[in-house]
Amino acid sequence: MPPFTALLHCENDVRRLGRTLEMLLPCSEILIVDHGSADGTRRVALEYGARVIAANAVAGSYGKLARHNWIFCMQPGESINETLQTSLFEWSARAEADIASGCAFSVCVREQAGEDWITLPTPQTRLIPRTWSRWQGDMPAHEPSSTPLEGALLRFPFP
Repeated sequence: MPPFTALLHCENDVRRLGRTLEMLLPCSEILIVDHGSADGTRRVALEYGARVIAANAVAGSYGKLARHNWIFCMQPGESINETLQTSLFEWSARAEADIASGCAFSVCVREQAGEDWITLPTPQTRLIPRTWSRWQGDMPAHEPSSTPLEGALLRFPFP
């Protein structure tokens, strides 16, 4: 069973972090890279059992921070729906030998736009091996051959 780490980059996200962390039950570890928050972001993260590391202590080597061989990347203001939560539970119940090394997994992203939801045209690579070297800022670069997971990542506008 491959445990995995949820990785989030935060900066003054106290108002939206709780919703993000509530649905991360399939994750064995929650890791917050804090970019100098001056609000209660750190307190909320710790209340949810997250490990918080200052961004200036890492210099971009995110995979080395995780305690597990797989990393699920999210942003504050995102959440996962129940179907994706189930997919992640099922994924983590698979034998590690059943998962090809070096492969990546993608998720459908839906953004709230007023009363409507917009589905982004391309799934985003979000579940990656710890050894992943292709980053685009704080998130994994898109891998066209990534395997899609069922469910959706929900992105809410900043209140």
